[in-house]
Amino acid sequence: MGKDNRTVIVVGAGIIGAAIAFELQRRGRQVTLLDKGEPGQGTSFGNMASIALDFAAGSGPTTWRRIPRWLLDPEGPVWLRPSYAPKMLPWFLRFVAAGRPSRLKEIEDAGMSLCRRGLDDFRPMLDAIGAPDLMTEEGCLAIYETEAEFAGDRGHIETMLRYGFEHRVLSGGEIQDHEPALSRKVAKAVLLPNNKSIRDPYHLVLKLVEAAKAAGASFVSGEAQGLERKPDGSVSLRLSDGRRLEAHDVVLAAGVPTRTLAETLGEPIPLETERGYHTQIMKPGISMRYSIIWPHRAFMVTQTAGGIRVGGNVELAGLDAAPDYRRPRVLVRHAQRVLPRLKVEDAKDWMGHRPALPDTIPIISPSSRIPGVWYATGHGHLGLTLSATTARLLADMMTGEKPPVDMTPFRINRY
Repeated sequence: MGKDNRTVIVVGAGIIGAAIAFELQRRGRQVTLLDKGEPGQGTSFGNMASIALDFAAGSGPTTWRRIPRWLLDPEGPVWLRPSYAPKMLPWFLRFVAAGRPSRLKEIEDAGMSLCRRGLDDFRPMLDAIGAPDLMTEEGCLAIYETEAEFAGDRGHIETMLRYGFEHRVLSGGEIQDHEPALSRKVAKAVLLPNNKSIRDPYHLVLKLVEAAKAAGASFVSGEAQGLERKPDGSVSLRLSDGRRLEAHDVVLAAGVPTRTLAETLGEPIPLETERGYHTQIMKPGISMRYSIIWPHRAFMVTQTAGGIRVGGNVELAGLDAAPDYRRPRVLVRHAQRVLPRLKVEDAKDWMGHRPALPDTIPIISPSSRIPGVWYATGHGHLGLTLSATTARLLADMMTGEKPPVDMTPFRINRY
């Protein structure tokens, strides 16, 4: 596409920012991608490599009933550090409010409007950067160790039925026929054929940045500290080292730190970090056909990045607390329970910060206060899944095209 000489700074070189930078550059904008680190080495480095199209709202009566048990279980799927509890209270109250029946239906409709586009947007993006083979064609298995676990996830399965999401319930020997590495103790599984995996999510970010650069984009290392609208209509971005960058538009896609930048503009957003852990095992002793998700334990096992990755769960402890690497070891023990031949050799633990909003759906929106400022943040567990779709929708809005999705639910001033 031809250039229109309109400049854009994209703040954040994770999967969301990299996808946006590539999409805007290919539409003719002159893009500068900014990050305080190297591209793809933040939260996007360690995601679970899953294109998870079966959207599930975080809040709701089922979740409320489980939270007390989760918080009391030292090996449960949610951990809250006591010292951080007072800071979490406002976010948690909004989380509970998002689970009201009327609001829950709105959130599910909005989330599914994005997830339904996932593969249709992702495949063309991979083709455009010359990396179609980065996506596997196998799906995902949701597993249930007992019939009671399967019954407990009935609400999610009913949601899939309501939205026409393709799936198939497996039991008995069918489970091992699909994934021989699984234990026969697994009572039920749900095959999700359209939930694909990425062979190396870090490599995907690098490919997007390389493709954006090849089309004319540039990368600048620096930490955004504040921004303001200038009299000529441009946006000035101030960096922590005193430098200033100017552009017609600025996209804030920096994950959790976007919260601080939004506050400087007078539009605070309830963005928290759901700290997630993984263990990357390079000598697992098994191979897997499908990625595995265990809803009861809230974690995944995926064959990616040259090995097998075990990760997930949520720790609520803020941005600054030191990692607690007991957490991923719990996940590995759970994984070995259902994958009994899984070995843990040549393994490394990792922790990252998912940007989470209390109503589960992201912000993809122009600023409500400063023309020329745009937001793409709060994707929670679905950053990789929604990266191509977010890039498509935001680029549509920025270039004056009508997005194929109602963007009202994703506005920044919805709180």
